[in-house]
Amino acid sequence: MSDPIVTVQNVYHRYDQQTVLENINFNIEEGAFVGLVGPNGSGKTTLIKLMLGIEKLQRGNITAFGQPIQKFKNKGRISYVSQKANSFSRGFPATVKEVVSMGVIHNQRRFLPDQKKDQGLVKSALQKVNMEEYINRNIGDLSGGQQQRVFIARAIANNPKLLILDEPTVGVDSQNVEQFYDLLSKLNQELGITLVLVSHDIGAITTYVTDLLCLNRSIHYHGNPNEFESLTDEQRSILYGHQINTITHNH
Repeated sequence: MSDPIVTVQNVYHRYDQQTVLENINFNIEEGAFVGLVGPNGSGKTTLIKLMLGIEKLQRGNITAFGQPIQKFKNKGRISYVSQKANSFSRGFPATVKEVVSMGVIHNQRRFLPDQKKDQGLVKSALQKVNMEEYINRNIGDLSGGQQQRVFIARAIANNPKLLILDEPTVGVDSQNVEQFYDLLSKLNQELGITLVLVSHDIGAITTYVTDLLCLNRSIHYHGNPNEFESLTDEQRSILYGHQINTITHNH
């Protein structure tokens, strides 16, 4: 068995006097589709920032592809889609091609971009998300679901090994959400991209992911999503710290 691509060990994190993460331990195996769920304020976004090296580790260890996250330099192997990826003005003057081009990371030894190679990466990324026909459209003219596909294309333009998404379906209608999750499953199963998806949509999480993490300051569940789905709403509410209602998705 190969080593995990991400290892999180004994991680604690505080803001001022408030502990937001406590004794966090887990591995992410290559090829996994990990769902990260938990109530608002449970530390999900902080954990993601620590895994990306955006937030400085206070206590504990995180490694990515065998390297301490503080020293990890190969940024092209990990890509990220934030909560605010589509929070821009409808009049934002950029085409789909230009937005996806922003995700092309050049080799540090190259002083000038290779336009032919870069265009190939952009077109390939758009093909993978079924958005190539929109390459010359203004990003602001697209629907929420189409925009999210473009942001996914931007994130995978450099063929990352790990893609992290922080609540990417906020503001996307229910029909496009289903299609979006199908797309993520395709990227995971057909292209072999390891995924970490932060979401409040427990129904979708248990349908698509291979591993589930339930976080509420500490990890309350880590394992098979089917076993989590079999828990009663009362048991899940205990994990979340408040009453929750599960929405069932039909596929």
